[in-house]
Amino acid sequence: MNKVRVTKEFDWEMAHALDGHDGKCHNIHGHTYGLSVTFIGEPAHEPGMPKDGMVIDFADLKKIVKNNIVNVYDHALVLRDNSRFLPVVDNTLNEKLIVKPYQPTCENMLIDFVEIILAELKNYGGVELHSARLRETKTSYAEWFAADND
Repeated sequence: MNKVRVTKEFDWEMAHALDGHDGKCHNIHGHTYGLSVTFIGEPAHEPGMPKDGMVIDFADLKKIVKNNIVNVYDHALVLRDNSRFLPVVDNTLNEKLIVKPYQPTCENMLIDFVEIILAELKNYGGVELHSARLRETKTSYAEWFAADND
């Protein structure tokens, strides 16, 4: 058995507010987010085929994450569906307003992103999501591991 892990990293800018937080994060503020996504599988052994030797084509991995996460969230403002900011911030004021049914913490957003990736992976047989890490600052991040979620 020759399982290999492959990882791709993505960065984007995004703002959020944590309503009810007992610190500065209750205000609207932004971060440079970084998402690292790691897949695990055996490299394909299909001589003459385009994906020969790959666990997953980095171009496919990039397409999954860019189309469904980065392009959606880059330069967006993410608020909870009952945020105190919603009466004054709408899509006419901020064209990339994303409203979520959860507190937009690093942890909750990571779970949301993992669910998006897992749904997309159904189109790619033989590869599994091993882990994901969402970095909110240079020194703070949340991690998700498939082994912890069996």
